[in-house]
Amino acid sequence: MPVKRGIAVAVVAVVAAVVAVLAAGCTAPTQPPPSPRPPASPPPVPAEVLDGRSTPVADAAYPGRGNADLDVLRYDLALRWVPGTATLTGTATLTVRAVRPVPAVSLDFGHWYAIDAASVDGAAVPAAVSAADKVTLPGALAADRSATVVLRYHGTPHEVPMPSHREDAKEGLGLRALPGGDAWTMQEPYGAFTWYPVNDIPSDKARYDIRVTVPAGWSAVASGEFAGRATGPDGDTFTWHGSDPQASYLTTLAIGHYTRTDLTGPHGLPVTVWTRTGTDEPLLPVLRRLPEMVSWLEARFGRYPFRAAGVVLVDSTSAMETQEMVTLGGHRSQTDQAYRAGIEVALLHELSHQWFGDAVTPSDWRGLWLNEGVATWTQFRWQSEHGEATASWRDGALRSDGNLRVKYGPPGSPDPDQFAAGNVYLCPALLLDTIRDRVGEPEFFALLRDWVQRHRDGNVDRAAFTAFANQHTGKDLTALVDAWLDATTTPPAPLGGR
Repeated sequence: MPVKRGIAVAVVAVVAAVVAVLAAGCTAPTQPPPSPRPPASPPPVPAEVLDGRSTPVADAAYPGRGNADLDVLRYDLALRWVPGTATLTGTATLTVRAVRPVPAVSLDFGHWYAIDAASVDGAAVPAAVSAADKVTLPGALAADRSATVVLRYHGTPHEVPMPSHREDAKEGLGLRALPGGDAWTMQEPYGAFTWYPVNDIPSDKARYDIRVTVPAGWSAVASGEFAGRATGPDGDTFTWHGSDPQASYLTTLAIGHYTRTDLTGPHGLPVTVWTRTGTDEPLLPVLRRLPEMVSWLEARFGRYPFRAAGVVLVDSTSAMETQEMVTLGGHRSQTDQAYRAGIEVALLHELSHQWFGDAVTPSDWRGLWLNEGVATWTQFRWQSEHGEATASWRDGALRSDGNLRVKYGPPGSPDPDQFAAGNVYLCPALLLDTIRDRVGEPEFFALLRDWVQRHRDGNVDRAAFTAFANQHTGKDLTALVDAWLDATTTPPAPLGGR
């Protein structure tokens, strides 16, 4: 994811074996506007979607994505995939709340899709899709008013460029269709709009239910908990239910010929491993360690935050911490021992994001440092405890820190055109290790455990973390945090540099 998307990255020699993982116009015919309707009382919001409420904020890094005036509470996606023509047909039902008064409902959505029908609260409306990948449905909403929006659409998905110069950025973002009919997605910092209408910003977390119909013999894997497969006249329908609200960049979809392996994690946690039939079998010994990894992480960060866990292999060079179902790239030789070792660390890295990034999510992309800093620090700790690190990771990281700051800028204000560069992985990992040195290891782990429990299902920023860390430890860590996140050179020894 997944350097990541959830991403585990080889940014210094001590982690050279780690897989570099990532994280990814036309206009619909216009129709005359509908006749005005008298104001109606807000329809009741079902209780099961109330915990999908968020406080969206505009993302300054990518202002073209998302709409901070809207809060999507729930997505219900009914999709159908036809491999032979690479056609995606969808019915997306969204429960949308206006944060502030809005003249219309505007969402992110790929301009290459044809809109077959649209409605707001059951009334048919025209839906215009712009070349900027926005779909707009008429109908004013007062502040805190909720509406049910339904869009029916079809088309062939397209990737969009990733705002980065990382090697894995060549793959692009969003849902991509392969020549044989397979399809898969990764989408950080955005790209969900390439397969469903969405408020594509990290601060708008929502509930998800996803159903995907594919031909017999095919499988469809998505984020969330696997809720079963049903056979019908159009093929097999795979159903996925998100146990907690999630950000759009943490959704996933992978379609192909898969073999499912069922495992059990700690305290009965259901774990599913989805490997490409006839391709990924050599990786199963590593993937079967997922329950062990969850137990190891729980011992340090507290109970796993969701009801299910899993991993799905795709034809990517990257990886992504997609919620409850890690998306893991399997694009290289399955017999390459170094690669298989890298897969292990990448999986561990992405699983740690289930706590840091998924359960607790940044308000905007300036907060990527916390997700990736914890995951990078954690992967080094795993390697150290399992005898995989042959040198001090901190010494190597300090030698690289200054160069990363010069090349990519401080981790607290990353360059939007250099998304997920090494500075947001290694530099904040050093910050966290410096905090560990300052407060002691027991307090350090207590701080991280309590941080997740206090902010679970929410969105956070640097100020929230600093205030929480100061209160929790009884120490003023403000100067230390600011120096490591804002300095253009490695902070001096009094602030943790060596």
